[in-house]
Amino acid sequence: MIIVQNLSKYFGDKVIIRDFSYHFPSNANIGIVGANGAGKTTLLNMITGIEEHNSGEVIIPKNCVVGYLPQSPTPTPLPTILEECVSGNQTLIGIQKKLNDSLKKMEESYSDEVFNEYESFEKEFSDKGGYVLEAEAKGILVGLGFETSQFDQSPLELSGGWRMRLELAKLLINNPNFLILDEPTNHLDLPSLTWLEGYLKSFRGTLLFVSHDREFLNNLSDKILYISNGNLKIYNGTFDDFIEQKEENTKLVKKQLETIKRKQNHLQDFVDRFRYKSSKAKQAQSKLKIIDRLKKMEEKLDMDDSEEKTVFKIEIEKQSGKIVLDIKEATIGYDNAILKDKIILKIHRGNKIAIIGTNGIGKSTLLKTIVNEIPLISGNITLGNNVSIGYYAQSQLDILDPKLTALENILKLSKNLTQQQARSLLGNMLIKRDDVNKQVKVLSGGEKSKVAIAAILSQKNNFLILDEPTNHLDISSIEALSQTLKEYNGTLLVVSHNRSFINSFASQLLVFEKSQEINLINMEN
Repeated sequence: MIIVQNLSKYFGDKVIIRDFSYHFPSNANIGIVGANGAGKTTLLNMITGIEEHNSGEVIIPKNCVVGYLPQSPTPTPLPTILEECVSGNQTLIGIQKKLNDSLKKMEESYSDEVFNEYESFEKEFSDKGGYVLEAEAKGILVGLGFETSQFDQSPLELSGGWRMRLELAKLLINNPNFLILDEPTNHLDLPSLTWLEGYLKSFRGTLLFVSHDREFLNNLSDKILYISNGNLKIYNGTFDDFIEQKEENTKLVKKQLETIKRKQNHLQDFVDRFRYKSSKAKQAQSKLKIIDRLKKMEEKLDMDDSEEKTVFKIEIEKQSGKIVLDIKEATIGYDNAILKDKIILKIHRGNKIAIIGTNGIGKSTLLKTIVNEIPLISGNITLGNNVSIGYYAQSQLDILDPKLTALENILKLSKNLTQQQARSLLGNMLIKRDDVNKQVKVLSGGEKSKVAIAAILSQKNNFLILDEPTNHLDISSIEALSQTLKEYNGTLLVVSHNRSFINSFASQLLVFEKSQEINLINMEN
């Protein structure tokens, strides 16, 4: 499979990837993990040729069919969803075009030569599954949550999340043997995520994927490629195995660093005492060279403290009444589409509710209706006494000022937070040290999401309404947010498809069914 040799990438003085060499094995499932901005997407882009590297090379064998899930959908899709999906198998589409051209030639001027050409293309098309291509496309689309009634719909009518699902379907229909996926679960609901897991478990080839879903990583990966401070290291096993090995490695590195530091201090003490004595000058110079070598050894040892978590407790300015939200006979949706009718729901103080269900069924619409972003069609939605809402929407990055730093944004949007508290909150989301003083406009997408979430958490509200807050967050940040929400003394209403995240804090599930029903289920402790 693909071989990378001495691959390096840097932006100015910042090293993103440093001298990475690896021979990707056949039939391996490799999950890539690391903090937001560590270089995960950059690595994938270099392997696929989308982005240039500063040094090294990527060797792709001729028999390697690479499939890569793009960051954004094609701007000019074919007229229908089914046609666009089928177009993903470029090999068969190419053969089909040759087949049609030969047929046209026969109609215009028949000859044995043209007929033999047609038969040759027809056999190749059949042998490679051309006649079942449309059926395979339909199966993949249904597995990803599309309805059969949508097959003739224009892709341009789909939301951004569904457009990305269609890109995933196009990728899978091409039957790659080296599959590269960059955060494929971000736009998938739980049923589609479960289907994708099943598909990838049966995939015959090499799978290289970035994910921030711990359960997804554990269910699929047999190797973990960890990126930190420009260094890349392969660990065997699942994500949980990686965490265990990494902790052991951290202990070992810490001991090595302590030993090196003791040697340096001992040698430096000798140099400081004797470097200007002629009888000891040579020895002092020799020891300086040893100190220099020890410093280089120290630099190569990656302590990686970037994922150490600080503790941040969400403060509540005032306690709400016992009933936080009362929904009676509510109908939600838009002028041309009712998504849910006659909703009855009562949320009490301290409830921590996760909303789950397929995409497009009304989960986000309910949240938008509660916060008055869209009007209620009929019924009543009543907030309880002293309820103050902190709302995180999927478009929440709009609240940030790109010209201000991460720290300045928090201080601007928070309620009387001190600079130290703001730093602590950003640190809990793994934005630390000099990164807090970076302008938001230069941060990665995941880092911007962290700042936006931190801004919401800083406002001391007693009712948090969060719409897919874990999208684009790295695993350490998700776990930090999980712990923060678990310890939160207010009320939570959260839409998420991340199973580990939901299990970490939710006491109840609000399940949106495809029918008009919604069901509130208590989770087992």
